[in-house]
Amino acid sequence: MLVICMSKYCKLWDYIVELNKDNCRLSFEEIKNILGFEIDHSFLRYKKELEMNGYKVDKISTKEKYVDFCKMR
Repeated sequence: MLVICMSKYCKLWDYIVELNKDNCRLSFEEIKNILGFEIDHSFLRYKKELEMNGYKVDKISTKEKYVDFCKMR
């Protein structure tokens, strides 16, 4: 069940939930393709929205340019 989201990251949250995987790694480029824009510093503030859908941001690597997501237990 998706929770209604009103932020600029809603498409990404929906994508993660629809994958329905325990763990998922997306590159910054893949995220840009999903959203239509690059993630910025505001991502750190908005990432908590994903928790309403049972997932969380597990790790952000700015050096290797990826984000790990995981299903909350």
